[in-house]
Amino acid sequence: MTAVSRAALRAQGLGKKYGRRWALTDCTLEVPAGRVVGLVGPNGAGKSTLLNLAVGMLTPTTGTIEVLDAPAGGPRQAKIGFVAQDTPTYARLSIADHLQLGARLNPGWDDSLAQARIRSLGLDPKQRAGKLSGGQRAQLALTLGIAKRPELLILDEPVAALDPLARREFLQDLMAAVTEQELSVILSSHLVSDVERSCDYLVVLVDSRVQVSGDIDTLLATHYRLVGPRREEKSMPQNQHVIAASHTDRQSTFLIRTDEPILDPAWTISQLTLEDVVLAYMGRSATAPQNNRPLLEVQR
Repeated sequence: MTAVSRAALRAQGLGKKYGRRWALTDCTLEVPAGRVVGLVGPNGAGKSTLLNLAVGMLTPTTGTIEVLDAPAGGPRQAKIGFVAQDTPTYARLSIADHLQLGARLNPGWDDSLAQARIRSLGLDPKQRAGKLSGGQRAQLALTLGIAKRPELLILDEPVAALDPLARREFLQDLMAAVTEQELSVILSSHLVSDVERSCDYLVVLVDSRVQVSGDIDTLLATHYRLVGPRREEKSMPQNQHVIAASHTDRQSTFLIRTDEPILDPAWTISQLTLEDVVLAYMGRSATAPQNNRPLLEVQR
């Protein structure tokens, strides 16, 4: 898929309430198509609720959500693959049973792809899912997601419970599928290292609000740590957007975003890692803007 003007996911004023508790409130964001998007945020930020709304497993209490430029749960649903949190499978069903079920439920099912993946993984089709390791169950869930030949693959923290080797193998297979099928992907994770390894676009969601979104390379190229003599935030140039600040009696440290050169010789300047960027924006939850627009939206 080459169209970059389309949105893989678009939400406007989206909210979901369970009884008296809001799991997601007034969420507005747009996720571009044709990208591998990392959706990052703390527990309780609303990531899983958002993704379950996107695949039609939940209905909104307020607002709207579109996936592939159509209402979530509508006619485009067959073009969406989903690997839910903890990669759920049916313990009593065999691998072969899962593939047969996938074929019955998905009109675009590619059985040759599914069978080839199971063989390449060295799995016995007769083995029950309940007897598989965590990594094997995750690979089975990924097979079910990509064998329906989706345009968009949504994964909700699929590797959080896996050991490092199984996690790496899962992400390698995911990236191979992205290359072969030209998928758009939304990968929810609290592991920044997985996002950095797999994704080219970042969305940080805190308290239902988008704190920053943009191309990862651009984010890394425009965020800096400045260390120098103590000064107040209000004295910083207007083109230097302060994300976080800390002070001692004599020294200030600012995490900033700017598209322009930093010319003040008083500063010691260093680039930020992706983890630095994510943690800085996650720490801004209390100052999220009331209109729920991203604090920063960075495009290539």
